[in-house]
Amino acid sequence: MKGLLIFNKPQGITSHDVVYILRRKLGIKKIGHTGTLDPLAEGVLPMCIGKATKIADYVSADNKEYIATLEFGYETDSYDITGEITNKSDNIPTREEILEKIEEFKGDILQEPPMYSALKHNGRKLYELAREGITVERKKRAITIYEYEVLEFISEKEVKIRVNCSSGTYIRSLIRDLGISLNTFCTMKSLLRTRVGEFHLNESITKEELEAMSLEDIEKLIIPMDRALESLEKFILPDWFYERALNGVAFKLKNAIENKQFRVYCKDEFLGIGESVTDDENICKLKIKKLLI
Repeated sequence: MKGLLIFNKPQGITSHDVVYILRRKLGIKKIGHTGTLDPLAEGVLPMCIGKATKIADYVSADNKEYIATLEFGYETDSYDITGEITNKSDNIPTREEILEKIEEFKGDILQEPPMYSALKHNGRKLYELAREGITVERKKRAITIYEYEVLEFISEKEVKIRVNCSSGTYIRSLIRDLGISLNTFCTMKSLLRTRVGEFHLNESITKEELEAMSLEDIEKLIIPMDRALESLEKFILPDWFYERALNGVAFKLKNAIENKQFRVYCKDEFLGIGESVTDDENICKLKIKKLLI
């Protein structure tokens, strides 16, 4: 069994818990997730099975969509309701102020990751340091907010938002920064990831559905690896080159396309990820970088 299974992670468990759940159910050890979802968060978590673990980084690099609920008036050390309250404010912005300020966060921005995150500092995860009461400087990272809108004003303090963003975006930090920009404090109450790349919530499987299904039924839901790589251009090798490609032989290209990656096919079969490189004789060739059959 190899490919991707789109899992709908419930609240209360970690992404690593999902790995263990699938290992027990499928009897396969080689399983990995495509990016951490906090225990508070729920929603789309593509899981890589078998050789598909080799493309986890490609899937996790795709842009993502979230629906979150935020609340004005206080801030926690984790930037969500699971943390300890660190600041409070009676200043609650108006609807007009919120809508106007959200516009300023769209596009390319810099974001400081939260201390309660899986990023590492000197070999240790930030959340481990945070639990010890240690705070370290975090370098701001470039992210892109493609879409950012209010879906509902639930109450005077609570707002439901939708965010379409690049990989590496922390919605908790985005919400916290929104509060600061409005001269108050803001905390994330809930988070639902509705999409990762081209994989949507409506094609995901819940924990309860997984546990009730047979292995045969689950296998029917496995998504081929090349679908997760559709952002890469397709390249078809001639049939006579099949064995050579599997043995690591590079294919000479008619036109120089340096340092570009492709989905490589031969004999109507997806072989893996290829990359164009120029050799010492200045000849551009396509070589299989990740063999996935």
